[in-house]
Amino acid sequence: MSLGNEYRKYEKLKQAYPEKFVSEKKIFSNIHRGDRIFISTACAEPQYLIGALATYLESHPKAFFDAEVLSWWNLGVAPYAEARYQQNFRYNSFFVANPTRDSVNIGLSDYTPIFLSNTPKLFSNGQVPIDVALIQCSPPDDHGYVNLGVSVDIVKAAVENTSLIIAQLNSFMPRIHGDGFIDVNEIDYFIVHDEPILEYNPVPTDEDYYLEIASKIGNYVARLIQDGDTIQVGYGSIPDAVLSNLSERDLGVHTELVSDGLIKLIKNGIINNSKKTLNRGKTIGSFCMGNKDTYEFIHDNPSIELRRIDYTNDPLVIARHDNMAAINSALQIDLTGQASAESIGRTFYSGIGGQADFMRGAILAKGGKSILTLQSTAGHGKVSRIVPFLSEGAGVTLNRGDIHYVVTEYGIAYLHGKNIRERAMQLISIAHPRFRSELIKKAKQFNLIYKDQAFVPGKKGEYPEHLETWRTTKKGMEILLRPVKISDEPLLKDFFYDLTDQSLYRRFISVRKDVPHSRLQDFCIIDFSKEMVIVAVIQEEALETVVGVSQYGIDTKSHTAEVAFVVRDDYQNKGIGSELVHYLTYLAKMIGLLGFTAEVLVENRGMLHLFEKNFPDLNKRIVDGVYELKMRF
Repeated sequence: MSLGNEYRKYEKLKQAYPEKFVSEKKIFSNIHRGDRIFISTACAEPQYLIGALATYLESHPKAFFDAEVLSWWNLGVAPYAEARYQQNFRYNSFFVANPTRDSVNIGLSDYTPIFLSNTPKLFSNGQVPIDVALIQCSPPDDHGYVNLGVSVDIVKAAVENTSLIIAQLNSFMPRIHGDGFIDVNEIDYFIVHDEPILEYNPVPTDEDYYLEIASKIGNYVARLIQDGDTIQVGYGSIPDAVLSNLSERDLGVHTELVSDGLIKLIKNGIINNSKKTLNRGKTIGSFCMGNKDTYEFIHDNPSIELRRIDYTNDPLVIARHDNMAAINSALQIDLTGQASAESIGRTFYSGIGGQADFMRGAILAKGGKSILTLQSTAGHGKVSRIVPFLSEGAGVTLNRGDIHYVVTEYGIAYLHGKNIRERAMQLISIAHPRFRSELIKKAKQFNLIYKDQAFVPGKKGEYPEHLETWRTTKKGMEILLRPVKISDEPLLKDFFYDLTDQSLYRRFISVRKDVPHSRLQDFCIIDFSKEMVIVAVIQEEALETVVGVSQYGIDTKSHTAEVAFVVRDDYQNKGIGSELVHYLTYLAKMIGLLGFTAEVLVENRGMLHLFEKNFPDLNKRIVDGVYELKMRF
C-alpha cells in the first residue's frame, strides 16, 4: 500500500468523532498561559500543525504567554524559538539541533542535558509536566488505532502523560509495528493535513572532502564488526560510511535510530537479525530518520519495530545482546579518553542523547564493544579534535571508562584497560600528522607520557599503513605483518621480556637482560626514510601479541641495509621467521637497496640457516665468534 492515500478513513473518522474535528482556532484556544507544550521528534515533527499554531498567534498575539515548548530533536520549522515569539514561547530542548542551536546559545532557548533513556521518567513522575502534546500520526487502522510512525522514542511517554493531545493526521506517515499505536479515543483533536514527512540527509556541504574521510573511518570500523554482532549506529556521514563498508556478515540491529544505511543492509540481507540473543528476527529501533524510500520500506513491515526509548536505550536491555557493538561519533576527545559529543567548548552543539546509554550497555554486554568515531580535525584541517584535555566548557559525554575503540581516518586506537600514558600514545598515533608533534609536546608538559618520549615529525615519521599485510606461514599460522607504531612500546616490552635469556643474547649480542623505555624507543620511534621495523602480530579480537620483530637500517654509502630478526621462543619453527625475511627483503627491493648485511653469533645456527635458505649466495666470515654476512639481491 502506498503512503498518502487515506481520505476515506479520514471521512469515516470525522463521522464517528465530529467533536474531534473543529476549527483550528477552537483547538488552539485550549492552550493557556504557562502551559508546557510537547512537540513530536525529528522527522515526525508536525510541520503543518506547528505552522498553524504560529498563524493562530499572529491573529491572536495575546492568546497565551510564557508557554514552554518541549522537544527532543528539531529538524523542521521552529517558530517557537524565534525572538518575535519570545513573549509567547520559551523553547526547552533535550537535544540541540540545527534550527535551534543559535537560539540556545544566545540564551533565547534552553537545553536540558539528560540521558535519553531517562527522559520518559521526567514526564511520568511529574518533574517535567506536559499540558499539551502536538503530534503527527498515521490515519487510523480498521481497529481504531493511529500510529506515531517514524518517532516513538519519547513521544509515546509524552502522549501518556499529557492532558491534551492534538494530532495532525497525515496519510504520508508510515504505520510501523511496535509501541507507536494510540487509540483514537485518547486523542482530543485531529487536524487533517497531508504533507511529505521530513527527510534527513546527513551529507555535509563540502561533500567530497568529508565523504573521503568518512569512507576511511568506515573502513576501519568495519574491521571491528564481526559476523553475528548486533549493532547500534548513530547519525551522520561517518556512521553511514560505516554501514556502507559492512558486507558478508549476518548482523542484528538494536538501535535508537533506524537510518537509510541500515535499511540498505536489511534489503541486502546483511542485517537479518538471525543471531540476536534478544528479539531475534526483529530490527529494533525507536525512531527513523531517512528518505521516502526508507519510509516506504518500513511501512507495515513486521520485521521492523519502533519501541519506546526507555526500552531501546536502557543499558540493561542493551547488555542482554551478546556481541553488542555500539558505534557513535564525537566532536572532541582528549588524551586521557574523555570525549564530548554535545558541545564545542562552551557552545552547546547537540546533546547527550542516547550515545552514553548504548556505549555503557555495549560494555556490559557479553562480547560487547563500544566504538567512538571522529574525524581527526575540524575547520578543514585547522583544528585537531584530539586534544590534551577537553576544551573549557565542553561536556563530558563519555568518560574514560566508556570507550573501547577510537577510530579516525588515521587508524584504530584501543583504550580499554590502558593506562593514561598508553592511551595518550594510542590517540596521538591516530591524530592528524600535522598535530602529533604538538600533542607529544603537550603530553610531556602535563606528565601524560614519558618526559623523554621521542618522536619523528613529518612524513618520515608517519605510519605507512599501506605496508600492512596478512600472511599465512607454511605451518598454517595467520599473522599480520605491519610496520611498528609509536604506540607499540607496551607490546614490544612484553615481546622482549617473553624471550629467553639465550634469545635476548643472540639478538643483541649482549649479556644485558633489560630492555627499558630508552631502548624500546629505538624500535618503535622510527624514521621510515632511514630504517624499517616490521612486527609479526597475532590478533585475537582487541588483543594484539607480537611474536616476531624484524628490522633494517640503511647504510647510505653502500646502499644496503643491516638487518636483524628475532622470533619469540614458543613461536619458533612455525615459519614466522621466513615470512619476516621475505617481507623485509621485498620492502628493501622496493626502495632499490642492493642487499643486506647481518651479524649472527656462531652458536645461532637457526638464524644462520634462515639466511642461508633465503640467500643461497651469501658471503660469510667469522670475526670473534660472530658471522658477518653479506647478501646481494
